[in-house]
Order: sequence, then structure tokens, then C-alpha cells
Amino acid sequence: MSGVNWTCPHCERHVTITDDRFSANEHRLWIPNADGPRSLASYYFVCPNPECNKFTLTAALHVKNLQAGNQDLGEKLQSWNLVPSAAIKSFPTYIPVAILSDYREACLIRDLSPKASATLSRRCLQGILRDFWSVKPGRLVNEIDQIRDRIDPLTWSAIDSLRKLGNIGAHMEKDIDTIVDVDPQEAELLIGLVETLLREWYIAREERKIRMSALIQAAENKS
Repeated sequence: MSGVNWTCPHCERHVTITDDRFSANEHRLWIPNADGPRSLASYYFVCPNPECNKFTLTAALHVKNLQAGNQDLGEKLQSWNLVPSAAIKSFPTYIPVAILSDYREACLIRDLSPKASATLSRRCLQGILRDFWSVKPGRLVNEIDQIRDRIDPLTWSAIDSLRKLGNIGAHMEKDIDTIVDVDPQEAELLIGLVETLLREWYIAREERKIRMSALIQAAENKS
């Protein structure tokens, strides 16, 4: 492998992976069994960012095709993210613990149980609305309506599009703890919305505070 573009799940940097930062191995099952020959492939990536330098580990189970030769892994049956165990973004600790806890758990169980993941994302979204915007508590759909005139149109369009989408739209009308079937893509979209709001609201506010404080301090130093 040489010159492959890659995004590190730990530091979220866009980097280039070369041969010295990648390692792969294959474990083959030749023992006669009810399912037939299998191949388990494992892959290590090490982030070239010196401030990170962390590794990721993934694995995939394949149907081993005996006629295709040793280099052919065969059809992929299943894959796993082992380290880190899920695509969880790193967020600052000034965001409320309860919100970050629900977000992380929603990511961890996204593939295992999309409907449980979506329930946690809804609860996370409600926590954000109540903490950041101090909305009047109620149904999630009503709490979302309360911020319509307080946020930029593009962000509102993203939120509004999701709440009109299939099962997501249906279960936003219900209590946030009601578990309703959603598909994995819908669960992923909800997680993406939560990540976007955490960045555009909490992080943007903190960065603005830092910039303004620096300007105030610079002005005071000049006086």
C-alpha cells in the first residue's frame, strides 16, 4: 500500500498512509466445518500525524474461494472496527457529560441496534436544545420548533429535513424514550446531525469566546 488517503478516527486528520504505516495479515480456516472455508483478514493503520501516532485495527471475515488462489480473500461476510470500536468523534469536555455520554453510546451501538442508537441520538438532541438554547421542555418536535427563528437557515433546513424523513420524522413526534424501528442509515444521519450541532454550537461558541477574550486582553495591554 502506498499513498492512500485516509482519515484518522482518533485525531480526525486527513493523512496519507504509506507502506510503513500499514500492516495486514490473514488467518485461514481449512478445518472441515458446516460453513466451509473462511478467511479472517486483519488490518493495522498507524496515524502518521506525530501528535497522534495511534493505531487502528479492523477485521473482516471472508468466504475463502479454494479455486481463486491464495491472494483472493473471497466474498466479504462481515467486518468489525476493533480499535477504536466505533467512529466516535472527540469533543471537548466543556460540552455537558450527559450529552457526550449519550452520543458515544449511540455511536457504539449504531450497527448492533440502529433503533436503540436513534433513541439515544434523540435524547442527545433534546439535551442539546435544553442546555444550549434553554428551550421550554416538551416533545422533541416542539422543542425543535422553538429554535427555528434563532438559528441560521441552513442548519434549520438540515434539522427540518431529518425530522421529515421516514421513521425519523415519525418518532420525533413521540416521547424520546419510545423505541421505534429505524434503519442503519437513518441512525447514522441522526448521529451526523448531533455531531454537526456540537461543532457549530458549542465549539463555535467557545472558539468565539477565546477570540473575543484575546481581543479584549490585547486592547487592555495597549491602554
